[in-house]
Amino acid sequence: MKENKVKKKKRTWLRIVGFIALFVIIGAGAYAYSVYHSVSNAVDTMHQPIEREKSEKREKEVTLTKKEPFSVLMLGVDEREGDRGRSDTMIVLTVNPNNNSVKMLSIPRDTRTEIVGKGFDDKINHAYAFGGVEMSMNTVENFLDIPIDYYMQINMEGFKDIVDAVGGVTVNNDLDFTYEGVHFAKGEVTLNGEKALKYSRMRFDDPRGDFGRQLRQRQIIQAVIKEGASLSSLTNYNEIFGALSKNIKTNLTFNQMVDIQKNYKTVGNHIEQLTVQGNGTKINSIYYLIVSNEERSRLQSELKTQLEI
Repeated sequence: MKENKVKKKKRTWLRIVGFIALFVIIGAGAYAYSVYHSVSNAVDTMHQPIEREKSEKREKEVTLTKKEPFSVLMLGVDEREGDRGRSDTMIVLTVNPNNNSVKMLSIPRDTRTEIVGKGFDDKINHAYAFGGVEMSMNTVENFLDIPIDYYMQINMEGFKDIVDAVGGVTVNNDLDFTYEGVHFAKGEVTLNGEKALKYSRMRFDDPRGDFGRQLRQRQIIQAVIKEGASLSSLTNYNEIFGALSKNIKTNLTFNQMVDIQKNYKTVGNHIEQLTVQGNGTKINSIYYLIVSNEERSRLQSELKTQLEI
């Protein structure tokens, strides 16, 4: 049981770090030259292009200057020395400036689907181990039948560095609990990076299970965005951008991030979380989440509407 807890607790940090990358680093004010210069350097370090220019599900590449809806696959990767690592977290963001919203879909790592490029069904998170970012993007595209325009790969352990870089966060905790030796009292609590990491990890001692953990994750997301966008945090922007550049890789360029800041900056105020419903089963003694065709169709329809395709 303890081993399962260790594995599962590593899957949860992408929400926080991903929203930092999309809505804080690009919105931190590239209007003062020094900040502009720091953002540019950070994004240059983060930028890691992929071979394909656009999704096969698009006739032409998304034009951010025209405020077209777009999608991002966020991969939370457990990076280990001498190993490609595993994408323990997979989240799809569909961003639409016309309805001023973001729909965020978390795909369970055990979801059984075709691994595009391998020709067989397996757990969806294995696509990264087999073929890295591009195979993950292609596999998620096939599963959801939507284009995946951009990716962000996150080193999940880097989450605590980003929280510390913005000076910590304050949240209102609705459940008294202790996790990994840290007591979190009910009420307003202030967290540094290490404590925020643990606060958002706890699941098994919460009677709400995943729902309770997701609630805490949303609290951390909102608190980090608030701190990162505040004027007080801008005095620490070099540390913030440094933490981001060390822990994030993306095919978004600096100019594309500037376009997002200009044209999409208010969408982060309206985030809707979507969930994948399925049934757990074992095949050849391996656990999988089986998602029905009806459920896939429901998700595909909602995301296609969001992307206006």
